[in-house]
Parts: sequence; structure tokens; C-alpha cells
Amino acid sequence: MNSLLHLVEQYGLTVVFFNVLIEQLGAPLPAYPMLVVTGALLERTSYSAPLLLFIAVLAALIADFTWYLAGRRYGRKVMGTLCRISLSPDSCVRQTELVYLRWGASSLLVAKFIPGFASIASALAGALGTKRTSFIFFDSVGAALWAGSAIYLGSLFSTTIDDLLNVLQHLGMWGLVLIGIALLAFIARKWWQRDRFLKSLRMARISVDELHQLLQQGAAPTIIDVRSTLSQDENRIPGAITMSVENLTLPALGATYDGEVVVYCACPNEASAARVAKQLMQMGYSHVRPLAGGVDAWIAAGYSVESGAFGEREIKGRQTAPP
Repeated sequence: MNSLLHLVEQYGLTVVFFNVLIEQLGAPLPAYPMLVVTGALLERTSYSAPLLLFIAVLAALIADFTWYLAGRRYGRKVMGTLCRISLSPDSCVRQTELVYLRWGASSLLVAKFIPGFASIASALAGALGTKRTSFIFFDSVGAALWAGSAIYLGSLFSTTIDDLLNVLQHLGMWGLVLIGIALLAFIARKWWQRDRFLKSLRMARISVDELHQLLQQGAAPTIIDVRSTLSQDENRIPGAITMSVENLTLPALGATYDGEVVVYCACPNEASAARVAKQLMQMGYSHVRPLAGGVDAWIAAGYSVESGAFGEREIKGRQTAPP
């Protein structure tokens, strides 16, 4: 434990830089506690608060700009990858997209305070063509607010944190073990939440080949697109109607309660589609299935799509209760 404190005191700037960089790149290694501790230990170190803040902001900006460039080059695919590896899949692409579309680059001011938002928001900014100057400005200010709040809290409660560190120091190796247990508990809790979320999505899927075959046979299932408004304007499965995940006071679908209903999205594990499918089933629709692989699998299979306002149908009317 003594060597760990010595490392922080002597090489705090380097530790903070790599901790922030690794976390913002997507690793489950929280940097906020380290910023709080280094803020509390400022009196013991040779560096100042402004320098510590600069290093933290620089590391965050490097990581975020990396995701920004990836989003600019690979588009939405990189966000899907981020969501697959994220420990917070329930706060992934769709939620980030809704916030970013509403507030634009200014949403980056609070991105780092929202778990699972920062990396995806950076990639989304690149995919949507946000100007580099706007991205760098808002992301830098947001990183400064995030890191600055941690450093301020550390300096504000420096006495309490110093007492806690002294206790851990007296514990020696056991103090280091306690820190390791706390970190493992944090990661384990995140994994448990992820696993529980993914289990909640388990239900029968329909493949793109099955759906295409139904359409070819004239079975005409009701197809529902639950992607964001921005995504719904491009590469839509022909005949699909649009629906908002956030507004499930469901209008009339034009389908009987025992008719075939297919729901699709463009998110890992068909998360949004599965959520809507389960709620439709709870409302009385008995044959509802998410589309396995979503619209990306449909396009990859070479099946036709429509885009823009052409062919778009909005769901209107009122939902009636099942008999």
C-alpha cells in the first residue's frame, strides 16, 4: 500500500493520464476516484491543480477524438461495436442518439457524467458529421467539468480522504487487497447488470430469410421499425411502419391480435426490438418476433430497402384493448 501511495504522489500525472485514457477508450477502470484521490493529495505532490486538470482533459480528448474519427470513418458500425463491449448495454446507442439529436454537440458537456454515454456520443458525433472544432470545444469543456469536479471534491474533502488513505496505509497489503476487491465488485456488478439485461431480451427471433419468404408468399406480416427518427429515414424495410420506443401508447397497427408482427431495430442483441415485442405481447398481440440481426442483417442479405419520405407510413389512430 505504501508503494501505491508513493506511486500516486510521485507519478500522479502519469497515472491519471493513462487511467483517464483507458477508461474513455472503453475499459471498465473508473478514473473519477483516482482524480478525487490525486486532488486530495495535491499538497503532498509537486504538481498543481491546473496541471492535473490539463492532463486529465488531454487524456480524455485523445480518447474521445479517437472514437470521433472512428465514427467519421466507419459510421454507425463503430457504435454497435461499442455497445457490444459496453458494461452498460441498456444505455447504449439509442439513448445516446436521442440525447445527441436533441442537444447536438452541447450534450458533450455532460457526457462523462452519464455512464455509457461518452464514448458512444463521440463516435456518434463523428458519424453525424459534427464539425471538428465544435466537437473539440464541447468535449474539452465537458472533460474539464468532469475532471474539475473530481479534483475539487478531492481538495474539499482532503482531510477525510487523507484519513482514509492513512487507514489503508496502516493495513499494508490488506489495504491494497481491499481496493482490488472494491474494483472487482464494481466490475462484477456491471457484468451482472449486463447479463440480467441480456437475459431479459431472450425470446424467439425471426430470421431475415424467413421474413423475406413471408413477404414473397404474400403473407404480409406487420413490420415495425423502432429505430430513432434519424435512422428511420434511411434504409427501411419496404412496407415497414415507424414507432417510437419511448412512446408506447400504441396506435392501431392495422394487424389482428393473432397476426404476424415483426419488429426490427439496428442495435446489438435486437435490444430495442425485443423490448417493444415484449410490450406488444403484453398488450395482447400473440405472434410478435424481433428480426434477428435487425435491418443490418436484412441489408447484408441483399434484400431491398426504401429510404427517405418515399413509402413512409406513420402509425396513427388509437390503440384498442384486445377482446
